[in-house]
Amino acid sequence: MKKLFLFLALTIVLSSCTAPASQPESTSGAGLTKIVVGATEVPHSELLNLVKDDLEAQGIELEITVFDGYELINPSTSEKQLDANFFQHLPFLESYVKESGQDLVSIGAVHIEPLGIYSKKIDNLESLEDGATVTIPNDETNGARALLLLQASGLIKLKEGVTLTATIQDIAENSKNLEIYEQEAAMLPRSLDDAEVSVINGNFALEAGLNPLTDALKLEDSTSPYVNVIAVRGEDAERPELKALFEAITSQEVKDYILENYDGALIPVF
Repeated sequence: MKKLFLFLALTIVLSSCTAPASQPESTSGAGLTKIVVGATEVPHSELLNLVKDDLEAQGIELEITVFDGYELINPSTSEKQLDANFFQHLPFLESYVKESGQDLVSIGAVHIEPLGIYSKKIDNLESLEDGATVTIPNDETNGARALLLLQASGLIKLKEGVTLTATIQDIAENSKNLEIYEQEAAMLPRSLDDAEVSVINGNFALEAGLNPLTDALKLEDSTSPYVNVIAVRGEDAERPELKALFEAITSQEVKDYILENYDGALIPVF
């Protein structure tokens, strides 16, 4: 009997020292390799949802984390809470890398979302009155982009040679004495109730129910350098599942969907 008790006690001790095998964080319960991608709602998460089945057929589970704004997505990628992100244009990514020192890189371009000037109070920019209020994005790259669009519309003139790094302080001429205010990009559609015009990113315009082609008073053209990209940590740039993600998001199926559903508000670059 004592031998039996010793055997049982030894069995219990050995059992308590052996932890059950755990799956790697990158592996889903179905045996698929999981990747987590951060995105804004429209159009980025919509396009990602299109390729879920394609990736699953390749043994990859795509989990999409949707963010309301831009601020947390790159830091979450740098901190390995996300494997990749899809929300930003290349100049925005390059600015983040320069300021943060984080090693994030683009693994390829997908589309352009033309920036537009919108209003609920006027039908054309010619009728914009002196001293009118204008709202633009408050981040460095989209703020510069907005100022360039205002310049292309003949509303302001920037200092000679200033382009992608333009700030409000670089305005050389403002003949209409426009009051230009910076706001968080995601909040700009709401500013239309107060401001005469607002310069709004394509994705936030779409989320607010605005059609860039029909509602914008002025729109960037297809020569815009602000191409939206898939961004990953530099160390992960060669991961097969992330390469598969980019191949899927630049498939003919996705290109056809963009052309058929966004009425020119998105311009595929593949």
